[in-house]
Amino acid sequence: MGSEGPKAITIHVTGFKKFLGVSENPTEKIANNLKSVVEKRGLPSGLSLGSCTVLETAGEGAKSHLYEVLESSVAVISGKDKNINGTVVWLHLGVNSGATKFAIERQAVNEAHFRCPDQLGWQPQRIPIVIEDGSITKAKETSCSTESILKLLKNKGFDVVESDDAGRFVCNYVYYHSLRFAEQKGHKSLFVHVPLFSQISEETQMLFVVSLLEAIATTC
Repeated sequence: MGSEGPKAITIHVTGFKKFLGVSENPTEKIANNLKSVVEKRGLPSGLSLGSCTVLETAGEGAKSHLYEVLESSVAVISGKDKNINGTVVWLHLGVNSGATKFAIERQAVNEAHFRCPDQLGWQPQRIPIVIEDGSITKAKETSCSTESILKLLKNKGFDVVESDDAGRFVCNYVYYHSLRFAEQKGHKSLFVHVPLFSQISEETQMLFVVSLLEAIATTC
């Protein structure tokens, strides 16, 4: 009997464009450059980097594009050998302009309460993201092992914390929809906030995200 090979896992990554108060979003640069960095460094056996997409920093007006991006992973899977049982993970990156550390978000809440208009001019106030899910206090948690991921990243020297509050702006909006989609499709979803490059350099942030990919693959 032969031993089983490494478990196949594909991680799709999204970042965001600029928005009010943040003229250069670090996650846009990370998402755009991640494939080339990964090609140079390589990834552990069994781990693949899927799509890298930059999303509009908008809620309702950009929802259809978000679902096109999420559905694209389902189309890719259906075209593959059905005997390959791989895990699909959506990794969403967003910026917290006031942060000095990376933050792994454990959950999203069914509430859209935007402190300023999004890039398409939408500014909801205390409304449910998905009406049929009920109350704005309803939360969805990631099925990724955030505690294990945190430990692996801390062991590599990164300044990172766990968080139970992804805000109520576009980051939380996208995360809630992604967690809901992941539940329906048997995927996993995780959101991580990063600081501005003025707080943690671009080079360090790129290394962090590559290490994050490896940590997710190890723990999922």
